[in-house]
Amino acid sequence: MLWTRWLVLLLCWGATSGEQQADERDGVTAEVRADPRRQRSPPPVEPLDFGFVPSAVYGTHAYYEPGAIGILFHMVHAFLYVVQPNSFPKDLIVKVIQQNMGGIKIEEWRKPENVVLLLQWIFYEAGFLICGTIGIAFVVLTPIIGTCFCVCRCCENCGGEMHQRQRKNADCQRGFYTASLIATTIFIILGVLIAYAANHNVSTQIKSTRRFINTNMRDLRTFANNTPAQIEYLTAQYTTAKNKVLSDLDNIGPLLGGRIHSQLEKEVVPSLDTALRMAGAMRETKEALENVSSSLEVLQEGTGKLQASLSGERASLSNTLSDPACTNGAVSHTCNTIRSTLSQLGINADFSRLPDVSQALANVNTVLRTDLSNIVQKGYSSFNDTPKLVKEQTKNIVSGVKGMLDKIGTEINSFSKMFPVEASLANFTIFLNQGQKNIESFYPQIDQMDFYRWIGCVAVLCMVVLVLAFNILGLLCGTCGYDKQASPTTRGCLSNTGGNLLMAGVGFSFIFAWVLMGIVTTLFVVGGNVEKLMCEPLANRQLFKIIDTPFLVHPAKKNFLPGMLFQNPNIDLTLGSMYRDCYENNGLYHALQLETMFNINSFLNRTVYNKDLAKVFDSVQVDLQDITLLEQAGRDSLIDFANSGIGQIDYQAYLAEVNKGVALVDLLSFSTDLEAQADQLPRGALENALKGHASSIRQIHRDQVVPLEQAMSTLSQSIKQLQRTSSDLPVKVTNILSAIDAAEYLITHNASHVVKQETKGYIQNLVGYFKQYTDWVKNSLTGEVAQCKPISNMVDSMEIVACSFIVDSVNTFWFGLGGCCILLIPSIIFSVKLAKYYRRMDTEDVFEDLGKTGNHGEQVCDFHGNLSVVRYELCPPDLLACMLSSPYNDTLTRFPRASAPPSFSDW
Repeated sequence: MLWTRWLVLLLCWGATSGEQQADERDGVTAEVRADPRRQRSPPPVEPLDFGFVPSAVYGTHAYYEPGAIGILFHMVHAFLYVVQPNSFPKDLIVKVIQQNMGGIKIEEWRKPENVVLLLQWIFYEAGFLICGTIGIAFVVLTPIIGTCFCVCRCCENCGGEMHQRQRKNADCQRGFYTASLIATTIFIILGVLIAYAANHNVSTQIKSTRRFINTNMRDLRTFANNTPAQIEYLTAQYTTAKNKVLSDLDNIGPLLGGRIHSQLEKEVVPSLDTALRMAGAMRETKEALENVSSSLEVLQEGTGKLQASLSGERASLSNTLSDPACTNGAVSHTCNTIRSTLSQLGINADFSRLPDVSQALANVNTVLRTDLSNIVQKGYSSFNDTPKLVKEQTKNIVSGVKGMLDKIGTEINSFSKMFPVEASLANFTIFLNQGQKNIESFYPQIDQMDFYRWIGCVAVLCMVVLVLAFNILGLLCGTCGYDKQASPTTRGCLSNTGGNLLMAGVGFSFIFAWVLMGIVTTLFVVGGNVEKLMCEPLANRQLFKIIDTPFLVHPAKKNFLPGMLFQNPNIDLTLGSMYRDCYENNGLYHALQLETMFNINSFLNRTVYNKDLAKVFDSVQVDLQDITLLEQAGRDSLIDFANSGIGQIDYQAYLAEVNKGVALVDLLSFSTDLEAQADQLPRGALENALKGHASSIRQIHRDQVVPLEQAMSTLSQSIKQLQRTSSDLPVKVTNILSAIDAAEYLITHNASHVVKQETKGYIQNLVGYFKQYTDWVKNSLTGEVAQCKPISNMVDSMEIVACSFIVDSVNTFWFGLGGCCILLIPSIIFSVKLAKYYRRMDTEDVFEDLGKTGNHGEQVCDFHGNLSVVRYELCPPDLLACMLSSPYNDTLTRFPRASAPPSFSDW
């Protein structure tokens, strides 16, 4: 961790000194940012795009998959869990460290609390203590037992006598001992293979350690080389925020003025719209009055002509009906009917009595001499020039802000140059290169030491292999040379050699077993405790909790890591939190909580948006008093239009005459009825005359009535339009003028509130760009700049090398070797038992028959082994057959061991 401390101090030195200078220069940070809850306007629609910080690609993959040997590792872990099932004693270790912080003192352990800790520690280590005691007992007792066994055999005890008693189940026992020794040998071979695989794995993985060292060093160099570029990129991206602010300042008219315009147009535009509609109503009124005047003239003239035409046609039709033909009784009724309808041929509407509208038309024409539409458009234009007015009034402020932004950019660049990052990291790179060279210089020594270690472990395994060799050769020779027909004293050389080899294996087992068990016990106690107290808590990060225990290192220093790095132990920084942040590849700024020493937000707020810039923004003032919505001529025009007299026109009289028909009767219907009645008359001159009158009436309708009806329709529409326009016209004009007055009063007197609100929102948007930059810088420093994954990779690599490469392999080695040591005990027993069946004996069990005196005289028979060999002087055939069929040949244990055969009388 020394290099980490050196690097952190190097990176933080410039930051802390720069912060002090910034504090002295700017003083207390000004609170210039508005509360977001009080903002009326939303933040910028599109966030600023600062791009991506140049990322570092690290090549270390701190992950290890042991492969097939991992099964052995799991077996060892399971065995260690059985030996030590207790959880990691974090609290106990902390108490022990705190109790012995000043050094271990024997007299201190007599205190009750220390005795309790000792008992707790003994309870935790109970499994290792029991197994270690067994191992030590094995180491102590094995040479003693071996010596006693050797002396005992030299005294022809403990199976040392060269005599084998014959038993009826000898073949079964020999087979059992052979199978047991073979099985034991196989298991010992497996133990040797496990130990050898673990031994070989250490050598193999030590070579892989170089890859971890190289990739970790390369990642550290990448970290050192990439960090300056990342910091430079952060600094350069101030230009993005600055350019956006400058763009908004250049467009302050459309932006700020547009915002003010959009707030005021809610009151202003509707009033101008009503005035503009009234200007259109003036033109429509003029057109309607002109239509009324022209239509009235046409109707007055047309109705006079129609009256004359209908009067003439009525007189002519009356003359026709005076014809004598109408006196005929059959025709007189029809003529009388026609004569009764002659009064209907007359006009109905009288337009000559309607008042003239020429005076009202003259007044409207006088009003229209003033172009109200143009005046209202000027009001629109004056109001729409708000952005331009804002831009003109803030011209000096914008130029001043631009200068300050350039100055801020220069300060940020100069401040970043204050950090000796490049020089420091260059030195750090040199340090890494030199460190890697120093490490590589130890590679030959490491390889040599590993070779010696490999040779030593192989030599240890060769001790077991030597015993295995004697066992295997003994089994092969004994099994191949064994002859069932041979007696114990006449066994062959090969069988005898097998038994001797087995006994040699027993001897070497006694010689090597205690040495091997001593090695196993030592490695078990050391390696097992390292696994349980170091590797497992390092894997589940419990070890960090011990190191991060407050006041563990020193009673007056709360945290270990910040006290070592920053000489400030009160910072809430732990090794576990740093490791987690680096494991997640966060930035070193966040992992080491450098904000406690150098708050980048405070620095950027003081630098990017300082008090001077805040004062400039607060001095933004917009005056809208020059805006005029409606000139006085427009106001006079509206008033004159209200007083033009269109409200005094008798619209009801017009509508009453218009609603009347032009004639008293529909002339087309009258002519149709006249023709129908003429058809009822006899054919002749009267009929033709009446039909001629009907045709004349139709002609009058087409030529005179239809144009009059059209003129009446135009007059009706115009009158109705004028009636709608004149309805409450003074009130309408008054409302329009009042709305315009209210809008102008709002602009000239009350717009300051709107201007302040929108100016505040505009400034907040500008500040928002800087806030986006500062937030982006903080987030980048947290997650993207100086990503400290190499630090966690180094911890993980050390864990892999120390625990997975070495400790697991060492534990697997003693696991296999320990199994061999334990199995040497049954191997010794089975080898001693089995050697009896292979070695050539000096004496054997014999059968002696003194015989019976009489006809046969004295007979002596010696039976060796299974009575297949018989030595006798006088042994008759019947006696030999008797002996062969005797049940005693299967119960040889009845025979005592003797150098001379017993007599038959003793049976």
